Amino acid sequence: MNRPGKSGFAHIRDIEIRTRRLVNTLFSGDYKSSFKGRGIEFLDLREYLPGDDVRTIDWKVTARYGLSRGDASHPFVKKFAEERELVVMLVVDASGSSRFGTRERLKLDQSAQLAATLAFSAIRNNDKVGLVFFSDQVERYVPPRKGRSHVLRLIRDILYFEPEGLGTDPVRALEFLSNVAKRRAIVFLVSDFIGERFRPEVLRTALGIAARRHDLVAISVNDPAETELPRLGLVEVEDAETGEIGTVDTSDPALREAFKRHHETRRAEIEKLFRQLGVDHIPVQTAEDFTPRLHKFFQKRARRYR
Repeated sequence: MNRPGKSGFAHIRDIEIRTRRLVNTLFSGDYKSSFKGRGIEFLDLREYLPGDDVRTIDWKVTARYGLSRGDASHPFVKKFAEERELVVMLVVDASGSSRFGTRERLKLDQSAQLAATLAFSAIRNNDKVGLVFFSDQVERYVPPRKGRSHVLRLIRDILYFEPEGLGTDPVRALEFLSNVAKRRAIVFLVSDFIGERFRPEVLRTALGIAARRHDLVAISVNDPAETELPRLGLVEVEDAETGEIGTVDTSDPALREAFKRHHETRRAEIEKLFRQLGVDHIPVQTAEDFTPRLHKFFQKRARRYR
């Protein structure tokens, strides 16, 4: 896929610079407070102090210490800490429709920017990040790891890896995720959610299983032209996922209205499915800065945990 104006390295470097600035300023602390660790881990023992919760007293250790010293008046309490290290999985749509965009950037570019922001937020908090890149098949799987070079590899894969398939099958991607992510993870499903395989009756079971096993967040990336057909007269169009070519009259008011209504109906159906399954949803457009939406999402999640 060609990128005008800059080499692949320069493009990735620009994303890194912009993303790191966001993570170090606007999103500093937001990510950590938005996602909980897997549980509580035992750290150490210490002597009881006034005000400690008596439920944390380790009576066996206290008894052993008392027997050895002949003094049972020194209880010991357990010290715990949140088991912080998390695994973040980016499940990113690589289908043909992701290469579409009519404004500042393609949907895939916006997806890469979002993925980079989430990935750098994760490694800043010592979490691991992995990638499932899918079309109508799983195109690439990168196991979760830490580190800047690993994140840059993920961004490069999203932007420049050429998938074999043009269609999209989120069910297959989510089933693959269930096989490789055995422990609970934070999963960001990034897609335009357009296509027959995103119909609620097709997606419900796989999405519901993923939502129960993981902390699942859906990020929809769309372009304004997908809901508002531009008035351009007769236009030859090609389906990016099937290759089917046809001619449409974009100046026809009835066609424009039907086009808009169709996409609004589909969008309402998928949003209803997210609500029913308890899946958080962040809608993003190619023509907008996603920063305010992501910031609002982090803050909302943090309030929920508090």
